[in-house]
Amino acid sequence: MTAATALGPAGFDWVCQLVRRESAIVLAPGKEYLVEARLLPLARQLGLSGVAEFVDRVRSRPDPAVNRKIVEALTTNETSWFRDGDPFTALTSTVVPALQAARRPGEELRIWSAACSSGQEAYTVAMLLADSLPNATSRVKITATDLSRDMVARTRAGRFSQLEVNRGLPASMLVRHFTRSGAEWEVAPALRQMVTASELNLAAPLPRLGPFDVVYLRNVLIYFDPPTKRTVLQKVRQLMRPDGWLFLGAAETTLGVDDTWERVPCGRGSAYRPMRGK
Repeated sequence: MTAATALGPAGFDWVCQLVRRESAIVLAPGKEYLVEARLLPLARQLGLSGVAEFVDRVRSRPDPAVNRKIVEALTTNETSWFRDGDPFTALTSTVVPALQAARRPGEELRIWSAACSSGQEAYTVAMLLADSLPNATSRVKITATDLSRDMVARTRAGRFSQLEVNRGLPASMLVRHFTRSGAEWEVAPALRQMVTASELNLAAPLPRLGPFDVVYLRNVLIYFDPPTKRTVLQKVRQLMRPDGWLFLGAAETTLGVDDTWERVPCGRGSAYRPMRGK
């Protein structure tokens, strides 16, 4: 990208303000390269010379639909199967047995995959529980949400490329839970029956969801400022059962952010649970 087409400080600042206003995600100085890389395809779709011209046009001709595309383009959609491992193995080794011991036999298990991206996290959970719980299809409800309309559509479709299934999906699970569909792999109907996907902005007022037994809110808080992190954690807590479990990303914590959670050992890692009396 040439100096004439590169995004200048004023344009970058406008994009940062838009993204923060719509999603609460903070783009720090130094992320200009990310903004340019993510917005260049949108500029090319309009036949424009570069991101600077694209942003100038959007600023001069406000369009909510285009603003939404900008925000979605800058929402990180990095994901894979069994990402970071421990939060998933702990689900079947620690969390589900603990919940079963404290509940009525056969009671419904409700799980929330927040910021689900294209669905790998939600379907990872579905596969694990389908393999470990009798009648999981009727007993497990997984709610998958994301800010991006495109990511929600992809999660609902449950179709993945060969490159995507190669990123962490064990061959035995691929054979057991997927069928080939042209150049893609399609999730089995039983798993899709367990997963419901919808649009949701974590920074906005949340709808009446849950109550959830387990929440995966992973690699999301790192993009928010401290007040927004606290607000999101408080809203998530209101949608969880008192004995629920929260999994965050490896670089995230509730410590020093919201004191209504306690960190507990869980498998080889840790999880967070609502603190009683808070």
